Amino acid sequence: MTYSGAVHVGGPADVHELTDLVISKIAVGPMNNNAYLLRCRATGAQLLVDAAAEPDKLLALIGEDGIAGVVTTHRHGDHWGALSEIVDATGARTYAGRYDAEGIPVPTDTPVGDGDTIGFGEIALTVRHLVGHTPGSVVLVYDDRHGHPHVFTGDCLFPGGVGNTFHDSEAFASLLHDVETKIFDRLPDETWVYPGHGDDTTLGDERPHLGEWRERGW
Repeated sequence: MTYSGAVHVGGPADVHELTDLVISKIAVGPMNNNAYLLRCRATGAQLLVDAAAEPDKLLALIGEDGIAGVVTTHRHGDHWGALSEIVDATGARTYAGRYDAEGIPVPTDTPVGDGDTIGFGEIALTVRHLVGHTPGSVVLVYDDRHGHPHVFTGDCLFPGGVGNTFHDSEAFASLLHDVETKIFDRLPDETWVYPGHGDDTTLGDERPHLGEWRERGW
């Protein structure tokens, strides 16, 4: 089946099969968060992005092979609600942005910053630190050597705009600047975007609207 990225709480995962990487997207409640299980085809090693909620459902998705690590994209509680249970069950290493780690109650084994690499199996993800939604939000860039890049954006970029900056004009300006300079300026239109909630998008679909976002201020 063709991957759409359209998932709902209580429904099955949608699977995006790339040449070297398999991405399983699942929605978990109660905040309709997306969690992403990444699997290296060559080695079977797995990484989870955002252990948001419903640990039993996430553990069923992970399966018996376990996971090498869990990346928490930012410190808001709806993105780490199942982290303790997942780490206890799997022994996975934890990663988070170094400026958000103190706000996550499960200890962060490896704090990461802009330009760092998170590896599992033969897969490497590049970390980009974006300031505005939280001080230490991170997005993960997979530069697929067989095709276009794929970006896991947490709550920093969605279809239709950047993440919530809670009516703080300075935070909005910071987030939009970082999204433009670290994502849009560096990656092509074909780049696939996997957000922390809701449907996927591409940079090409969103790029024409950057000026509109700046003008409206959110």
